[in-house]
Amino acid sequence: MDYVSALVPPVVMAVFFIGVIRVIVKTQGGANKAKEDAAVDAALARVEGTKQASVRGDV
Repeated sequence: MDYVSALVPPVVMAVFFIGVIRVIVKTQGGANKAKEDAAVDAALARVEGTKQASVRGDV
């Protein structure tokens, strides 16, 4: 029975890990993909704008 108790934690972790990966893969794309992409693009544009403004202000 020691081998069963030794194998249970890795098996449980593997099952949860597979579940997390499946959720990640299933949520990629879909109806909200364009909205999520637009939000990321807007955040990156703000960061780039802040960097450029700080560089211009320092010179």
